Amino acid sequence: MYLPMALSSLAMVMMFIRPGGGGALGTAMPFIAGGMMLVGAVAMVGGQILRVRIERSRRLSGDRRDYLRYLGQMRGRVRDVVVAQREARAWNGPDPEALWSLVRTSRLWERRGAHDDFAEIRIAVGEQPLQTRIAPLSTKPVEDLEPLSAHALRRFINAYATVADLPVSLYLRGFAHLGLRGDAESSRAMVRALVGQVTVFHAPDELRVVGCVNDERMADWEWMKWLPHCMHPTERDGAGPVRLIASDAIELERLVGPVLADRPPFDPQAAPGRDEPFTVIIVDGGTVPQGSRLLSGGFRNAIVIEVGTERMWDGAPHTLSLRVEKDSVEMSELDRTGRESFSHLGRPDSLDLHRARSLARMMAPYRVSVAADVVEPLTTDFDLTTLLGIPNLHTWDAAREWERERPESRLRVPIGIAASGAPLELDLKESALGGMGPHGMLIGATGSGKSELLRTLVLSLALTHSSEKLNFVLVDFKGGATFIGLDKLTHTSALITNLADETSLVERMQDALHGELIRRQELLRSAGNFSSVHEYEKGRRSDPTMEPMPTLFVIVDEFSELLAAHRDFMELFVMIGRLGRSLGVHLLLASQRLDEGRMHQLESHLSYRIALRTFSAMESRGVLGVADAHQLPPAPGSGYLKSDTEELTRFKAAYVSGPYRAKRRAARASTAAREITPFLPGYVAGPPVSAVEPEPEPVQESDTSLLETALEAVRDVGPPARQVWLPPLDQAPTVAEMLRSEGATSLPAWGTDPVLTVPVGLVDRPFEQLRTPLTADLRGAGGHTAVIGGPQSGKSTLLVSLISALALTNTPEQVQFYILDFGGGTLRGVADLPHVGGICGRMDLERVTRTVAEMTALLGRREQFFAEHGIDSIGAYRRRRAAGEFADQPYGDVFLVIDGWATVRADMIDMIAEITQIAQRGLNYGIHLIVASPRWADVQSSLRDLLVTRFELRLGDAVDSAINMRQAEKVPRIPGRGLTAEYKHFLSALPHLEEGPEASVADVVAAVKQRWDGPSAPQVRLLPLSLPASDLPPPEDGPKIALGLEERRLEPLWHDFSVLPHMLVVGDNESGKTNLLRLVTRTIRERYSSTEARVVVVDPRRGLFNAIPEEQRLGYAVTGESAREMMMAAAQALKPRLPGPEVTPEQLRERSWWTGPELFVVIDDYDLLSSAGGGGPLSPLMEMLPHGADIGFHLILARGAGGFSRAMGEPALRMLIDANTPSMVLSCPPSEGVLFGSLRPQRLPPGRALRFDRRDPVKVQLALDPETEEAAARD
Repeated sequence: MYLPMALSSLAMVMMFIRPGGGGALGTAMPFIAGGMMLVGAVAMVGGQILRVRIERSRRLSGDRRDYLRYLGQMRGRVRDVVVAQREARAWNGPDPEALWSLVRTSRLWERRGAHDDFAEIRIAVGEQPLQTRIAPLSTKPVEDLEPLSAHALRRFINAYATVADLPVSLYLRGFAHLGLRGDAESSRAMVRALVGQVTVFHAPDELRVVGCVNDERMADWEWMKWLPHCMHPTERDGAGPVRLIASDAIELERLVGPVLADRPPFDPQAAPGRDEPFTVIIVDGGTVPQGSRLLSGGFRNAIVIEVGTERMWDGAPHTLSLRVEKDSVEMSELDRTGRESFSHLGRPDSLDLHRARSLARMMAPYRVSVAADVVEPLTTDFDLTTLLGIPNLHTWDAAREWERERPESRLRVPIGIAASGAPLELDLKESALGGMGPHGMLIGATGSGKSELLRTLVLSLALTHSSEKLNFVLVDFKGGATFIGLDKLTHTSALITNLADETSLVERMQDALHGELIRRQELLRSAGNFSSVHEYEKGRRSDPTMEPMPTLFVIVDEFSELLAAHRDFMELFVMIGRLGRSLGVHLLLASQRLDEGRMHQLESHLSYRIALRTFSAMESRGVLGVADAHQLPPAPGSGYLKSDTEELTRFKAAYVSGPYRAKRRAARASTAAREITPFLPGYVAGPPVSAVEPEPEPVQESDTSLLETALEAVRDVGPPARQVWLPPLDQAPTVAEMLRSEGATSLPAWGTDPVLTVPVGLVDRPFEQLRTPLTADLRGAGGHTAVIGGPQSGKSTLLVSLISALALTNTPEQVQFYILDFGGGTLRGVADLPHVGGICGRMDLERVTRTVAEMTALLGRREQFFAEHGIDSIGAYRRRRAAGEFADQPYGDVFLVIDGWATVRADMIDMIAEITQIAQRGLNYGIHLIVASPRWADVQSSLRDLLVTRFELRLGDAVDSAINMRQAEKVPRIPGRGLTAEYKHFLSALPHLEEGPEASVADVVAAVKQRWDGPSAPQVRLLPLSLPASDLPPPEDGPKIALGLEERRLEPLWHDFSVLPHMLVVGDNESGKTNLLRLVTRTIRERYSSTEARVVVVDPRRGLFNAIPEEQRLGYAVTGESAREMMMAAAQALKPRLPGPEVTPEQLRERSWWTGPELFVVIDDYDLLSSAGGGGPLSPLMEMLPHGADIGFHLILARGAGGFSRAMGEPALRMLIDANTPSMVLSCPPSEGVLFGSLRPQRLPPGRALRFDRRDPVKVQLALDPETEEAAARD
């Protein structure tokens, strides 16, 4: 292209160039340039033409290459179709020589009468059209096509229009007669192959094979005698069921005539079944008379195959004539002129006589099971025992059947029947062992039969596996009836229902399953580091002493709702999915709906899926990958099974909830003699038989279901499964039961040494799958106990159980109880125990005070006693006392029990400090504190820290928990339920000896009292309501007077006037003020002479007019004015006694600077005098009051309670109070408010008083003066 252009350009230049001088060159130059331009133009045209041709050739080559590439791609796709078509045709029509491999598989007799491929049989192999039609696109006329591509297309179509060596099938149901001509041996071989096909794929109850063979050909067909299809259904001879092989039509009519004669003529649309099985009649040499229906009209659901016939085909309808040669089979046809022609079908199948006989003998043992008795399996209900081959559960021996278990049948059980009529088996073994895998999922809508399928699966596994090899954990989240009754199985490790309402049970189940996984891991490790249960079982075969580890099958119904309410449960499911294969834990999750959003974590672990009818197509796709499950019929039990190793399988589940019907046994004939009988194709005469045994009565339909009957059949068979799930803590144990579990053989169980560790309940440990005793260890630092719980939580019952347990293990000499019952009175049930020294309620304040005082006094005495006897601990004291020392000591370990600490905080606050002191110091001396309260907050921290042994029951508000708030919320509202420090739930024991509604703590008390004949616990001593003065010790030397008994130690209360010169008495009318003054004056009168003591009596009410004899009485006043005069006189007499600066300390100590009698001023009803005005009658003695002990001046002043809180401002009373003068506060109205310090007045019985001085107040029972006693007696 470029060269012509350059040449033309050069010519143009030459035309304008003229060489100098002209000449010939100059003249020729234009012609040369023109020639060059012409040559360039021609070159350009030629180049353009050449370029177009080259471009067209290149484009054509590219199109051709693309088209051939396209044909190559199509060729690959068509070849895939060819392979698939070949596999499909080989599946439906396998090679006759491979039929034997199908006999012992699920494909045996897979075609039923309702199936479209029934009686469709392979007879040859030959060319068949490609299943997929090849249709080229419309193109231009052939002459206009590119030759090479058109040729390639023609070759492609010719090459793949047909497929060589594909099975050629014959639809036997479409013909009444089949005639075979040609080579007789090839025909017989083809018929043998045909018979092999029909007998392998069709059941004897829907297809029969009949032979009409003469004696000459019998050797070619006698092998059919082994076929179950060739057996008469009812008639028998000496060799068994009569064989359907006859030598002529007459004998044939005798065998099958009654059956065939009633059939109408041949009808290609008729469907065979059990009532009218399809019959294949083979005629080879047998004599058939002319006009027989065998060779003419035929029979419905029957075909006659005539082998080696010489008759020409006359074109009769429903008749097929084949010409069979060694390498070909041809079909005979008649053209319009009646001339016969043949079309090639292929190479005939053949099966030699030896292989045919072997195939027949392989099928000989098989008979149709009841599972195949149904016309259409997917629409018929049938029971599980039919699939398992159990004729009668009432006589079935489960243990013997379990011993026969084969390794391949382990964890492989039928659950229903497939569309083919064969049992559908679910194989739970892992894929490596040939199973479907250990974990699966079952989804089924309401009414789809999900619950029934679960029951069927469990029962099927239980009937075929020993409890030593398989256990169940059955979980029903909603608490339905799915697994009701299955807990009777020895296989059942756990039956857990109704979890939706109790969160604690869900977590408990989670702990139990998790604990079982850990237990199995530890067992594998400890037994020899086995990698899996499979390896462990191998080791166990060589060492039977190893602990069994059965497969654990966990079935969870309504798992979707479980995960919706408890998302963390997915972690456990994933753990089972991950570890279950090696640990022998299998998982089946069942639910009505599928929540795919929550299943993604578990998806990879599920190896099989079962889908019954689903609510939606989407759910079906989520389970199976297709929407087929949504389109299932509404009949319960219809479903699909899909596993990783098998295709989608339609099935109908077996039924176990219907009434049980045992199979009816046939009558039996006993032979006269046993002998070997030849098994011949024809009739065989048998030996004579005896009378037939009478047929048993037919078994009537049972009132119980198949499930109940089966459960009864395997009840108590096999070892009980290890309990993965112990029942929840709903049934409280008894104290006696707990003590017996600790080794007590009889109760009471007393020994020489005290027992301070006792069980009081059960602790639930679901992770360890155990229940351990809840113990109270009251030794050492745990000696003080707190029981905290909300209202009606069982606090009081737990206290009674603790007391009962201690009483049943310790004598009344070893432990004693002193009880403050501020609760509902529950603790009064143990009041009669000889161990109980006292029990009182909130209304008995005096006894409460005395009980606490008794403990305080005991603590003081113990401290002194231990020091005196060199006892360094309470443990040493116990040992020495058990050895016989300290026999005079009535106390052992002493328990102060307070039920209702909140009452102490509210109403008895003054006792808190004293009780706290007991807690702080008591354990060293064997004094224990047991406190019950509704809240921890009620117990102050100083005491709470001392209560080391703690029992926290259900709280009113979980926020108050001292253990964990979240865990406390999960404690159910059941009395006695609580939480340990380890977050474990417990249930306290009942204080009973036996279980039952009639049991009570009274039985415990009676048993202890009957056994014990020694001294009871020292009783709490109370202040007497009346104390005669004669019961008090006489006055000691000096002015020391016993006024009564003080409450703390119940010892005499002494008042020493030499130390405490004055006394103040306050009380209501009739409270005992005057009696106390009489008691004092009597003591003065008896203790002193008239020269040693003189008394001034001020008595407005004249109650003391005769209390002092005249020789001792210095004065007697009844009015305020006279009293003032006496006080002034007394002041004048006492004033000289006031110590001056000249008095030495020794004289002060000995009071030797003055002489004269002691002066006692006794004033009764001072409130009547102080109201007289004038500053009060005691104003003259104000100066002497502080020096009373030094100058022998004693003031005993009694005043009424009314208005005392106001009168305390009076100078004389104020001075007495400020000087801490001992005060006796008798019964006073509470309305007076605080009187002395924090002392509040109380209503007290006459003679009862609170003594108030520098120490804490103490209650006192004042002695009754004899004159007062006599006056009371007179009244």
